Amino acid sequence: MAGPGTKRSRSDDHAWLITGPLFLFAVVCSTITSLVARPPFGDWLLGGLLLVAMVAAGLPVLNFTVRRQSVGVTLTEIPLVLAFYLIRPLTVVVIYTLAAVVTHLWHRMDTTKLWFNVARAAAGSSLAVLILQAFPPMEGIGPRIWLTLLVAAIVVNVVSISSVAAVYTLLQGWQTGRDAFRKSPSLFLAPGINVVAGLIILILITATWWSLLLLAALTTALTLVYRAYAQFFRQHRTLSDMYELSRAISASGQDGTLADALLVRVRALMQAEYATLWLPAQGRHPEVLLTSRIADSGLLDVAPTSPALRERARREGRAVILTRGSVPDPMLRDDLSDLRVKDVIAVPLRSGQAVVGTLEVANRLGASNSFVRTDVPLLETVAAHVAVALENSRLVDRLRHDATHDALTKLPNRRRVTASVAEAVKIAAPGEVVALLLFDVDRLRQVNETLGHAAGDKVLVEVAERLRVCAPSSALVGRAGGDEFLVTLRLESAEAALELAGRLREQIRDVMVFDALTLDVDTAVGVAVHPEHGSDAVALLQRVDLAATAAKSVPGSVQLYSPALESRSLRRLGLAGDLRRALDDGELEVYFQPKVTLRDRCLVGVECLARWEHPAHGAVAPDDFVAVAEHTGQLGRLTEFVLRESLRRSRDWSHGEQPLAVSVNLAARTLTDQHFPTLVRELLDEYGVAPQRLTLEITESGVLDGTERPIPTLRRLRDLGVRLSVDDFGTGNSSLAQLRRLPVNEVKVDRSFVQGMATDPGDLAIVNAVVTLSQQFGLAVVAEGVESELTLELLQDIGCEIGQGFLFSRPLPYERLETWFGAQADPEAIPAGELPRLRVVP
Repeated sequence: MAGPGTKRSRSDDHAWLITGPLFLFAVVCSTITSLVARPPFGDWLLGGLLLVAMVAAGLPVLNFTVRRQSVGVTLTEIPLVLAFYLIRPLTVVVIYTLAAVVTHLWHRMDTTKLWFNVARAAAGSSLAVLILQAFPPMEGIGPRIWLTLLVAAIVVNVVSISSVAAVYTLLQGWQTGRDAFRKSPSLFLAPGINVVAGLIILILITATWWSLLLLAALTTALTLVYRAYAQFFRQHRTLSDMYELSRAISASGQDGTLADALLVRVRALMQAEYATLWLPAQGRHPEVLLTSRIADSGLLDVAPTSPALRERARREGRAVILTRGSVPDPMLRDDLSDLRVKDVIAVPLRSGQAVVGTLEVANRLGASNSFVRTDVPLLETVAAHVAVALENSRLVDRLRHDATHDALTKLPNRRRVTASVAEAVKIAAPGEVVALLLFDVDRLRQVNETLGHAAGDKVLVEVAERLRVCAPSSALVGRAGGDEFLVTLRLESAEAALELAGRLREQIRDVMVFDALTLDVDTAVGVAVHPEHGSDAVALLQRVDLAATAAKSVPGSVQLYSPALESRSLRRLGLAGDLRRALDDGELEVYFQPKVTLRDRCLVGVECLARWEHPAHGAVAPDDFVAVAEHTGQLGRLTEFVLRESLRRSRDWSHGEQPLAVSVNLAARTLTDQHFPTLVRELLDEYGVAPQRLTLEITESGVLDGTERPIPTLRRLRDLGVRLSVDDFGTGNSSLAQLRRLPVNEVKVDRSFVQGMATDPGDLAIVNAVVTLSQQFGLAVVAEGVESELTLELLQDIGCEIGQGFLFSRPLPYERLETWFGAQADPEAIPAGELPRLRVVP
């Protein structure tokens, strides 16, 4: 925590490189003035009065809001104009410098800033009085005198702005210094108004000193008006900010960004440099310490204040405030002084009667500003909203946790394990497999029947604990349900998975003692690995179930899945009749996965995918029923069904002025059917869909099989105006050069390369090469499997234009596709002929 403060202190010390020359410049100008002016000093009584006026004008900072920008104004130039006219030149330098010392001491600036501000005041005033010596003596109060005094005041401000810009350049870089110069024209507005006011006052007092009474009355009236304005505006701004804060808290509580939305707005509301949220560890929730700092876009995991401050607010259950007017614990004051914290408020967060954390703000912005006790109720009001939002957020988190965890063992449940396996198989790791181990507890039914379900529950809890302790740290241990436990992790091979399963089984077999009863519990273990035994989580879970069932036939054994456990040919034979019935009864469905432009996220079409939910076997993998269709002569019917459904939905698409572009996958055997192009033409005419709205996707191995057989059919399809695409490009042995002889319009980069772009330079190079060469051949490129923002950014960088994947959407039924599009589409009117644009793609 001391790091940031140390760095800032070291940087501030370099300001002496500007402060020293400014003092030297002031001495030189004053020396020259003393030689020129006769006499250089004098009028000390009047100078003392003007010194008091300068201090009075420099202490308050008047804040006005212009076009939603806060502008701070002081009135120092008014007495300065009077001093230039009424007293001797070096007397002006002395009182202006003394006024700077008094005002900045009052604002409690640190030593470096104090002497810098004093030096620039001395340098500016000494240069101004020196320049005044070049003008004719000031007699009367005519326009010439006005111009002379205006020049002197401008010189003071030019020196001030230039020195500030120089410090910014020295400490923070030339860009910050350049920005200071760019803002200088607006910075002259308030001094200019002050100079005009000073001239008016000078004219009045030159005419008669009695005008001071009228000026005092006017000043009193303006002060009352300003106070009323400031109070009204402060109340209005506080109400507005509280409303925005409440809305932000409510919205962010649903998407997990509560801390970010909260702290940024609290810091802005309280006009503080830091806002910190602290939640001590509670139950399964770890400690949270997050800080928003004005100079950083993200959140920090450190706080600028001492832990003793937060502990005190939590222990006492009331606000702790450290300001200029407060008298806190001396030890606490010393800690904050060492950490460069000038003021801070910490309030407790309450859940009922318990304090669950603290919310604090530190370092009110502006060297002259500080927190006051009236700020405490405002922060306590914010804390009350925050506490409710945190409780709601933790309630939602608890519900989500309960939905994915087993209530008895506290382990992840089958849904959570399935999702974890699904995520693991998406990322191919060379030399590794995703292993799934299923432990089936033997004779648990006998334990329940003999000793009761409470004893059976104890057995399950003990098995879960032993698996959790003995499994590698990289493993996910879950309960599949009943007496089954799942362990999934990455390993070197299937042999390593078998070895691990044997070790874990031996650990579970140790004696379990419950009260006076000793139990000997054994398990049967099934093992399956990706990719050898399945390409997705559903297949792996199905096959590890088969392996565990086989292991039960030999008590206490470990069984690796093999195709012999599930006769694939028999299963497919059984599916053949079911597929025919499903086609007759319309049980198959077509799902749609959006294809989106990567640069501006516009929906350009969908890929149409057949899905079959078997009444007995559940979801049948497309590879399985497509293979069944090929071998049983039903491929033509299946392809026609998907085409009809896709073109019908394309025609019915009501979110644009033209049909939705659709893509349909073709099996390689379809390209040998001479009647297929005729079928496509008839269907296009029947549904009234333009040919260019249909894209037919053929796998790389199907279109580049080393023969000329697919080419005639592809050319006939191209002549119809249908777009052709090469799917899963990169998984075969072909090259982009071979595509030049084929009438295709599009290349789809296989998901295995796209998903590995962020972690494998080789995959990134492959995708880059495919995109670059395809574009040179005039081919569109679609990236499959876009599942992360990092992958999306990499694809944008290499020039890929279109993508699809879970980052945008999973395959959806048509009704859910329309709902998804309606939720994502920009509500603004879509210009005619333009593609629908998505607001945000989740």
